[in-house]
Amino acid sequence: MTDAVLPAPVVKPAPDRERLAAFGFVAPSVLITALVFVLPLALLLGVSVLDPKGGLTVAHYVRLLGTPYYLGVIWNSLRLGLLTTLIAFLVSYPAAFALARARGPLRSILLATLFLPLAASVIVKAFAWTILLRSDGLINTVLIALGIIEDPIRMIFTQTALIVGAVNIFLPFMVLPIYAVVAQLDGRYAEAAATLGASPLVVFVRVILPLTLPGIIAGVALVFSLSVSAYVVPTLLIGEKYPTLATTIAKAYLLAREPGFGAAAGVVLLAIAVIVVALSTMLSREPK
Repeated sequence: MTDAVLPAPVVKPAPDRERLAAFGFVAPSVLITALVFVLPLALLLGVSVLDPKGGLTVAHYVRLLGTPYYLGVIWNSLRLGLLTTLIAFLVSYPAAFALARARGPLRSILLATLFLPLAASVIVKAFAWTILLRSDGLINTVLIALGIIEDPIRMIFTQTALIVGAVNIFLPFMVLPIYAVVAQLDGRYAEAAATLGASPLVVFVRVILPLTLPGIIAGVALVFSLSVSAYVVPTLLIGEKYPTLATTIAKAYLLAREPGFGAAAGVVLLAIAVIVVALSTMLSREPK
């Protein structure tokens, strides 16, 4: 009788070798992230607490957070972000549903109207709004030609121009995340709720809105972060009349030669962005 040949036992790699191999794959990305993101932020934080004489100080933060003028600057940035985000959401939410319901060439045309503006820089789009809104611009020229007004209306360098321009520029960043969720929405959920006797308002509040919440959160986080830190848009559309944190940082570095104060303003702006991202992450978590 021939002895049966047993298969050779499979030798699993030691856990230490697995960890070492995993670290080898992750190390390059960690190093790049540290050099590109962590190191500049650490330098920014360090400059913000450095005294011109070489010591440590919080005077820059005291000046920024303890002066009524700079508190107003922070509020201007927050107000710009909040208004831009709110108006962009009110426009984008129904637009995302219309885009998801569109079919064939119409959907392609609508998507092109969203993606093509992203190919142009923010400076180009902001300059385009200055051409439209100035006293001899297209809007005033058309209104005068139609006999609606006799003299040009002041549009440029107003808060209305700033909000309208910011909403127009950052609108695609709100529409696309919501559209990505709405396009995958199963219509049978709404039909089932309606079959059970729910009114259209209840269907929207209890079914549609919660299902589209991830897209809303992503769009709100994107638009708020972009608008609250915008520099080109307020500079071109309203100028010195509406100082923001971004313009304050630029002045501190380029004109006043106060890198410590500019770094402190940058840290505050970064803290606002981190808070927004943290809140959006918390809201997007599914309840256990």
